[in-house]
Amino acid sequence: MANLKLGPLPRLGIVRMTVPMPEPLKEELDLYAAEYGRQYGEVDSATLIPHMLEAFLRSDRGWRSRKARLAGRTTTAGAIKPNAPSTDH
Repeated sequence: MANLKLGPLPRLGIVRMTVPMPEPLKEELDLYAAEYGRQYGEVDSATLIPHMLEAFLRSDRGWRSRKARLAGRTTTAGAIKPNAPSTDH
């Protein structure tokens, strides 16, 4: 059996969100969750969504480069420096 891209889930704090999605996407997510359950243990599809989003963000080179530029403009407290030049267009 081929390994899925999404491996075992870590335990993290949770923030609740409601996200509408097209029915075909929900059906595919449910199928993915069923396959995930066969490989790693039963889980509902909603539990997978934040981990899938995190994996997507980590793999997006455009976002990583922008995030790195933004990190260079932050203070140690994490706020954007008020006099930092903007690179947004």
